[in-house]
Amino acid sequence: MAFEFTDSNFQDTALAVDTVSVVDFWAEWCGPCRMVGPIIEELAQDYEGKVTIGKVDVDTNPETSMKYGVRSIPTILIIKNGEVVDKTVGVTTKKALADKIDKYL
Repeated sequence: MAFEFTDSNFQDTALAVDTVSVVDFWAEWCGPCRMVGPIIEELAQDYEGKVTIGKVDVDTNPETSMKYGVRSIPTILIIKNGEVVDKTVGVTTKKALADKIDKYL
């Protein structure tokens, strides 16, 4: 199950950790987001214990979305040591995301 990032837990769970975090910015009403959702869930299982993979609902967490300049969704950030090291906007494949995650492990 993908982790649920929020405005209140983002600092502690995505930034102040020694692992890689993958953050999917999405919204319930977003068609392309619903296409990426199952990929995020599969990756969360595949990388369980190695990478924190989760989602930020942009409608209920506007602070985090604004902080990272998320204007289009889905936007997927890969964060390592508190810094954004990769950004994908739009629909992508599981393999493309897995390759990017592996690059930062």
